[in-house]
Amino acid sequence: MTDPLHNLALDGPRLDPLAGNTARQLVVLLHGYGADGTDLIELGHAWQDLLPEAVFVAPNAPEPLPFEAFGGRQWFALAQRSLREYRIGAEAAQAILDRFLNTELRRYSLDDTSLALVGFSQGTMMALQCGLRRRFSPAAIVGFSGLLPGADCLGNVKTSCPILIVHGTEDDVVPCYHADAAHTALTKAGIACDLHKLTGLPHSIDERGLALGGQFLKDQFFGAS
Repeated sequence: MTDPLHNLALDGPRLDPLAGNTARQLVVLLHGYGADGTDLIELGHAWQDLLPEAVFVAPNAPEPLPFEAFGGRQWFALAQRSLREYRIGAEAAQAILDRFLNTELRRYSLDDTSLALVGFSQGTMMALQCGLRRRFSPAAIVGFSGLLPGADCLGNVKTSCPILIVHGTEDDVVPCYHADAAHTALTKAGIACDLHKLTGLPHSIDERGLALGGQFLKDQFFGAS
């Protein structure tokens, strides 16, 4: 049976570069479960001054929530919220995100060295699942309040781009121990991974996270100052 998502083209809100007419970097913002691209495009507004030559795009996930009448989207369905479900779901959704990334890179005449993936919650799962398995390594992955799908089976990881994980200690949706598990697994796999656990933060991104994420992207694209 044909996958109904096979030929679906993702799209969502985007921000053109502040400086000039040519994009030098592509930052793809992957929203969480039940949101859509408008939820994360605000990160682009926050980081444009740091990355004035970057285009920011926040694709809407491919599936509508089965019970949501107001436009919420999902990268994959969540029923049991188990580690097995996260791995299987992220693997199933990887191909459509990969195609979107390839299309966007061609659109702006860029390659993976100019690509960064930024995710929140379920979007972090997709950023890690897809970004670690690209044929060529992206410049950076930033994951907020998420987890690493298949943390115990990283044998098919193809790239080793630097990763930043930011997680609130008071997250009651995706508990903070998932950040520790991801950091441990990625480090064992030889992937550079910075972990910041933000005291008192629930399942969200605050000014501390914005500052950490923006500086990390700038450092990976241009070198640490």
